[in-house]
Amino acid sequence: MQIIGIDISKKRLHAAWLRDPEQERSRPKAADNTPEGHRHLLAWAERHSQCLPEQLCFILEATGVYHEALALFLHEAGAQVCVVNPYQVKEFARSRGIRTKNDRHDGHVLALFGRERRPRAWQPPPAEVRHLQSLLKRIEALDADRQRESNRLEKATVEQAPAPVRRSLQDMIDILEAEIVRLRRQLDDHIDAHPELKQQRALLESIPGVGPKLSTWFLALFATKRFRSAKQAAAFLGLIPVEYDSGTSVHRRPRLSKAGDGRWRARLYMPALVAIRCNSAIRDQFTRLTGAGKSKMSAIGAAMRKLVQIAFGVFNSQHPFQVDHAQPRMA
Repeated sequence: MQIIGIDISKKRLHAAWLRDPEQERSRPKAADNTPEGHRHLLAWAERHSQCLPEQLCFILEATGVYHEALALFLHEAGAQVCVVNPYQVKEFARSRGIRTKNDRHDGHVLALFGRERRPRAWQPPPAEVRHLQSLLKRIEALDADRQRESNRLEKATVEQAPAPVRRSLQDMIDILEAEIVRLRRQLDDHIDAHPELKQQRALLESIPGVGPKLSTWFLALFATKRFRSAKQAAAFLGLIPVEYDSGTSVHRRPRLSKAGDGRWRARLYMPALVAIRCNSAIRDQFTRLTGAGKSKMSAIGAAMRKLVQIAFGVFNSQHPFQVDHAQPRMA
């Protein structure tokens, strides 16, 4: 298997084919991050390596949305694609004493990382899940716009801004709310049109504290990321406690790692508070932790983590949440 590392930005791709793994020598190539650039890059890799796409392994960093089109193109061409965590690549480079940081060199580092660590091959989510993700992201963006306009209207009202200004703000809020309602209806229709998605959403909503909105986000997350364990899912969302102890003099209070997308922790906060009241498994944990002297915020963080773990178990086992069990099977 020939390994090619690709550093990705919004407009450019910087690839490095590891032509001599033993001597760690690579051949660089730059291309545009466009459909034409993707085809050009694959043709270059095939020509120089003298290999078919099935014999090529491309190592890409997860860079927002800019890697997605290339990863899908390479996968559909038959190549193996590995989408890796940028933090792990950074630590790998540091462990090897690599200090140079530029686009061309980053492709070489990714190729070395792929050769040594052999990351798991990436599998694209099904088309219906990608459609679901796009609708969710659009609704979330419109929600944020609506909140900003509402804040502006509140400020304009306090400042006694002219009536045309306040009317303009209210009209924009009404337009955004109507569009959000329309897209949410489309989202529900899309899920109803795919029986597997509909069943999985219903299973997730069997968990006390998980409503239609959070269940849909869980559905998109677990159908996309393919976590190996509930702990890995919680770590991805930054919900694993991090300890900082050294010797007898350094003792800091454990805190959440807060790695990954902070919007996920915001989505989980209110459902966790609801689950503390209505989900016996999470309520018992919260009571035990606060009774042992843990702060309320620390116990809420644990509730968020347990909610993710339960959702992962329900999604993987394809069984509804059972109140009598402290935790469903975490396959």
